[in-house]
Formats: sequence, structure tokens, C-alpha cells
Amino acid sequence: MADNDPSKKILTNHTEDLVDHYWYTISYVSALIKSSELKAGLILSFYGIILNFIYQGAQSLETDVTKDIILLGIIILWVLITAISILFCIRCFIPKIEGNFDKNMFFFKDVISRYGNIKEFSKSFFKMSIDEDELFLQLGEQVYIVSKIADWKFKNVKRAINLLAIGLIVLAVGGIYIFFFKL
Repeated sequence: MADNDPSKKILTNHTEDLVDHYWYTISYVSALIKSSELKAGLILSFYGIILNFIYQGAQSLETDVTKDIILLGIIILWVLITAISILFCIRCFIPKIEGNFDKNMFFFKDVISRYGNIKEFSKSFFKMSIDEDELFLQLGEQVYIVSKIADWKFKNVKRAINLLAIGLIVLAVGGIYIFFFKL
């Protein structure tokens, strides 16, 4: 009886293309992780600029903030929102390692901790590399894990951006309050 499973024919005929496809996907998602970190860095840089302007402007302001409850409330709210936003940016830079999965030959920590010494790893890696089913299983798992990390980092960036927008609104309200009631 002939084996008519089309997936086996595809694997046999296009194994190299599939390997490239998996590696391209891993590279693409890894680039997304770098992009999320770049965005978090830009948000932090923007906060640096804002804080510099606020510092310079506060020196020329002759208002005693502690006596103005409304202005003090606006400042405290803005500081809290900004601090939380900065925290989400910093979380984006924290290396995120997903270690709750089976060992994987493409995960650097597993390579050095779960496959023995260099010779044992090399033998295991070669065996896995010639077993197409195992190779694609390991590559697919790595795509999933790297995607999970990218998702976590982008959630942090999104939260930081949302809080930045809210903070800018609070800052604008504070500026309007100072302009109309303190100058």
C-alpha cells in the first residue's frame, strides 16, 4: 500500500525551504522583540526631555505648590502615572526567559544546562538535525516561545504608551491650570 500522505511529500521535497521558513519566522519575531525594546527606549528618552522642560519651568514658577491642593493633586497624579509608565518601559528591557517548556536544542539555556557536555550536546544536536520530525517540532516550539516573549514585551510597551498619553493629558491640565489660575 502506497503512502499518500501529502505532508510527508512536502517534507521530503521541501525540507530546506521549511527549515528556512521556520528560521525566518524566528528571526522575524526576534526582530519584533528588538523593536519593542527600541520603542521602550524612545519612550524613556521622551520622558527625559519632558522632565528637563518641567525642571526648567518649575524653577521660574513662583507658586508654592504645597499650598495649592489642586496643583499638588495634579502633580502627584502625573508623577504616579509617569512612574508606572517608566516601570513598564523598564520591564520591557528585562530579559524574559520562558523556561516552563520541554528542553529545546535552540534555546541557549537548555543547550548548556540540559544536554550534558559539549560532545553530548553535539551528538544530540546532530541526531535531532537529521530527524525531520524532531527538527520541525523543536523549531516550532521555539517560534511559539519567542512569540510569547514578544507578546509580553509589546504588552508592556502598549501600557507605557497609554500611560504616557494619559500623563500628557494630566500635564496639559496642569499647564492650563497654572496658566489661567497662577499667572
